Amino acid sequence: MKRRRYIYLCLTIPAILLIILFIAVPLFNAISLSFLKWNGYSQNRKWIGFENYIQAFSDRLFWRTLINTLIYGFGSCLLQNLGGLFVAIFLNNKFRGRNGVRVVVYMPIMISAFIMGQILYYFFQYDGGVFNEILKLFGLPAVYWMEKGWTAVSLITLVNSWQYIGLCMIIYLAGLQNIPNMYREAARLDGANKIYEFAHVTLPLLIPAITTAVVTNLIGGFKMFDVIVAMSGGGPSKQSMSLSYYISTLYFTDERAGYSSAIGVILFAVIIIITLPVNAWLRKKEVEY
Repeated sequence: MKRRRYIYLCLTIPAILLIILFIAVPLFNAISLSFLKWNGYSQNRKWIGFENYIQAFSDRLFWRTLINTLIYGFGSCLLQNLGGLFVAIFLNNKFRGRNGVRVVVYMPIMISAFIMGQILYYFFQYDGGVFNEILKLFGLPAVYWMEKGWTAVSLITLVNSWQYIGLCMIIYLAGLQNIPNMYREAARLDGANKIYEFAHVTLPLLIPAITTAVVTNLIGGFKMFDVIVAMSGGGPSKQSMSLSYYISTLYFTDERAGYSSAIGVILFAVIIIITLPVNAWLRKKEVEY
């Protein structure tokens, strides 16, 4: 037994080293940079303490990007999980061609988020966009889809949700197929209808899959970057930027590496503060079977 534990410990060492190298070290570096005034290139670094964090909370653009980030995170999570669960329930039934439908639903994930954003950009653009050309066919005026910040945020959320519905579908399909049929059969023998069976049998037993899908999608939505760059470039007037996009702009465009690092630490804290309680709450809802 001791030999087996020693072997298991040795097998975990490469993973631990990778975590330290690619997660712990960059995180420590970002935290240390957040207390400095630095342009990201020169050797001149000035210690300014918590000034970057104080400045962040008085920065109107920071608050706007924070709100956008929360919308991207919660909005994408809600739409992806509802859509993925609906599709998974539908595709869990046996019918001809269901494997082909699964492939079609999952295919958008195989495309880079940036490329997907570029493709959808040509659907929503004002001049020559696919949707505006369709409107012209019916004699309707063209629509400037990205005219306002909230409109751009909503469209980006929809595009991101549509692309990753397939991921939720796979997770929920695995969860549905892991539920023993005897529980559903027992509910039907007791006279339960489809709605009651889903609410009181299927859904409680699907909580582990829901936990995985919700936490994964929340983190992905909070870190959204590629689709925003491709579809709106953060516009109009920086009103659709996420915190990830804002961090990139501050570092590479504005040359404010210290302030950028402070925003990055805040984003990390937001993700931890939101996802850990959500994960813990969902774990408590899990039932054994």
